[in-house]
Amino acid sequence: MKKKVLAVILASVMIMSLGACADSKGAKENKTKGDKTYTVGISQFAEHGSLDNCRQGFVEGLKEEGFEEGKNLKVEVKNAAADQGTAKQISDGFVSDKVDLICGIATPSAQAAYNSAMNSGIPVIFTAVTDPKAAKLAMEDGTPAGEVTGTSDELPIKEQLEMIRKVLPDARKVGILYTTSEVNSVSAIKTYEKLAGDYGFTIVTKGVSQTADISLAADEILGEADCLTNLTDNTVVNSLATILDKANGKKIPVFASEIEQVKLGCVAAEGIDYIALGKQTGKMAGEVLKGEKKASEMNYETISEPGLYVNTKAAENLGITLDEDFVKSAVESFDSISK
Repeated sequence: MKKKVLAVILASVMIMSLGACADSKGAKENKTKGDKTYTVGISQFAEHGSLDNCRQGFVEGLKEEGFEEGKNLKVEVKNAAADQGTAKQISDGFVSDKVDLICGIATPSAQAAYNSAMNSGIPVIFTAVTDPKAAKLAMEDGTPAGEVTGTSDELPIKEQLEMIRKVLPDARKVGILYTTSEVNSVSAIKTYEKLAGDYGFTIVTKGVSQTADISLAADEILGEADCLTNLTDNTVVNSLATILDKANGKKIPVFASEIEQVKLGCVAAEGIDYIALGKQTGKMAGEVLKGEKKASEMNYETISEPGLYVNTKAAENLGITLDEDFVKSAVESFDSISK
């Protein structure tokens, strides 16, 4: 009888001990999950205002989703300096480091990140990609090509052409400089060419392959066009100061694709808010990190409403008189040129 009682007592003690161990293990797992610091690698293709704004907005969007630097988030930022080979090295490095998520800012960095991470299980979130379908980051129906999604900065080309016609009622030829290897630029030009006739324009283009080509290409296109309009082409935007200097010397207006280019001296733009675009992207990344959704379950997104940005000083320097109501309709206007 005593042996039986002793056996029961020992069994009870073992069960309680096992339960305590299980509770301890579960608490440890929950604590580890709650205290985890997530590492996000940001691969930015070039350093200029719009992409910098995307990066800033991306981090803000992550914070809104509960991921904050210094608490549970480590952000590693690397810049490819507009070199596609460097973009690949950066994304390969992030995969080797086993980061939790990669953010590719601009089409070449997004493509490099996706190709590097394809078989690693690391999700890729992109932003500032004009045409995710042409970039092979999304299928024709908009669904992700794999564990990759993000936001598109598709240009409001119709609104841009309407705006240029308001500012320059007599213009006939619109010039566009672009990088031949950037699929986002090639895609945008096709849309420009398709819509230009509706507004009485023809499109003149000059392709470049590297920054060194910009100066000569700018001279050539300024001899053929009544005005220039910029894309979100990274190589061209990086050389905007050179282009504006040459265009201003010939009194030829340059129109922008976003606010930062307008600040630097372009006359006006129908563009998107890149901080807002980045924030939208960061919130998508937050959902992926929390496990609420997989990147492969989220179609890429866009900002639907463009905004008008105007630089009255740039217009004045070119002898262009802007309608007062036109300036008042701008989201933001500037009366000076940033250096």
